Amino acid sequence: MKNLTSSTWIKVKGFLFLSLGLLSVTLLFFEHPTFQMAALLSIAVWSFCRFYFFAFYVLEHYVDPGYRFSGLMSFVRYVVTRKRHAARGTDDRS
Repeated sequence: MKNLTSSTWIKVKGFLFLSLGLLSVTLLFFEHPTFQMAALLSIAVWSFCRFYFFAFYVLEHYVDPGYRFSGLMSFVRYVVTRKRHAARGTDDRS
């Protein structure tokens, strides 16, 4: 698959993700319209956003400057590979 390079289509894609998320949260909330459901949905969305920020920004800028994020699968490979290296004692970081 070819990389998306058009700034217009990248923005459209971002707003489609936003729309999908808002639609999902709205439908879930209207299924059970309680304060507890609203709070749990808010916490879940906030937590996933913070995790994505951690995987994308924190690791790359503070933990391992040599790591380059290219998606969540890249993050999973990074974590699994680091655990294997650390278990073997071949982790080259100080």
